[in-house]
Amino acid sequence: MAIDFQQDILAPVASDFAAMDKFINEGISSKVALVMAVSKHVIEAGGKRMRPIMCLLAAQACGETDLSKARKLAAVIEMLHTATLVHDDVVDESNLRRGRPTANATWNNQTAVLVGDFLIARSFDLLVDLDNMALLKEFSTGTCEIAEGEVLQLQAQHQPETTEETYLDIIFGKTSRLFQLATEGSAILAGTPEYREALKQYAGHFGNAFQIIDDILDYTSDKETLGKNIGDDLMEGKPTLPLIAALKNTSGADHEIIYKSIATGGLDDLEHVIQIVQNSGALDYSRMRAQEETQQAIDALSILPDSIARNALYHLAELALERIQ
Repeated sequence: MAIDFQQDILAPVASDFAAMDKFINEGISSKVALVMAVSKHVIEAGGKRMRPIMCLLAAQACGETDLSKARKLAAVIEMLHTATLVHDDVVDESNLRRGRPTANATWNNQTAVLVGDFLIARSFDLLVDLDNMALLKEFSTGTCEIAEGEVLQLQAQHQPETTEETYLDIIFGKTSRLFQLATEGSAILAGTPEYREALKQYAGHFGNAFQIIDDILDYTSDKETLGKNIGDDLMEGKPTLPLIAALKNTSGADHEIIYKSIATGGLDDLEHVIQIVQNSGALDYSRMRAQEETQQAIDALSILPDSIARNALYHLAELALERIQ
């Protein structure tokens, strides 16, 4: 049975989601016209808004019926996410994100970096309004860890010796941590500390699976589906799980090619590398790891009371896996 995003995931929080969207647009108002223009551009380029949806669903799964505070939290999450993307695009020198020109390509790096800074500062400004010290502390710590994950990724660039363990540290920081803030933040706000750990585990494993799936798609997808160029990770010499697994599974010339591709980056051997990655069983291994992480995410939810929102969180995890079936 295929999962329907609107019906199975968004429906329980659809009206709150619409209200949150409005709140984001009000949240990015600035006296400086350029700040507004760039913020608007990057927020409108947003994808499925998975993190804020997860935040709203988590609040409902904790038994919240009035989601007005959760809406604000969801908006903060989306703004933080957008800020990290803007900075990522500058670091990666990307000119496309989800098929649209990035902020750095539309304006320039300086503008993109500074507007990214504004969005981070603004999200904390809005977070303070929620007047919850435990929440602020969690977000401050979490935002540090997100930045650390990005630096860790930069450090691992062109390093073929990168282990799966280091890769997991990187994706925890750059992807999973923000998902955790979305769900755990809801439990803090809802005043249900007993669900904090379960929701944190769910989001952490979900984030890991989500990123592994993204890294698989870099070798199996096309530009239209991916919204970025195929082989982007390879070009930047990023040792993602498919490459780490391919290195483990190959020897001789094939091993050399993968090793060299990570070490030097570039797309000279792209076709060949894709071939080796696909033939070496590296994608099967990566799919298996994504499935394991998804299962752990789903298992973590069992402590929460049965509800439509909890089921929607199940579906969200299953839907991510559908991208690689």
